[in-house]
Amino acid sequence: MILITTSCASRDEAVRIAQALVEQRLAACVQILPATSIYRWKGQVEQAEEYVLHIKTRAGHADSVEACVRRLHSYELPELLMMPIAGGSADYIEWMRAETAA
Repeated sequence: MILITTSCASRDEAVRIAQALVEQRLAACVQILPATSIYRWKGQVEQAEEYVLHIKTRAGHADSVEACVRRLHSYELPELLMMPIAGGSADYIEWMRAETAA
């Protein structure tokens, strides 16, 4: 199991991506959190209000999640960070597996 993060410019975009991932069983759950991001882009320091998505899924779905996010995302270079889940509640991990079964 892995946790994938990305950030979006609007709540509507974040919800659209989250719903697509869950509906396609590419994610068991997607949490949407507000955030202030400060970053360097094309030589300028920028600040933006964004919405961070925590996408909980199977490692085997990583490529499909990435393709879905890229297809629906408005950013030229969307953040896609993938982190393995080292452990957790056995019941919750099993629920994640069941919800992302093909």
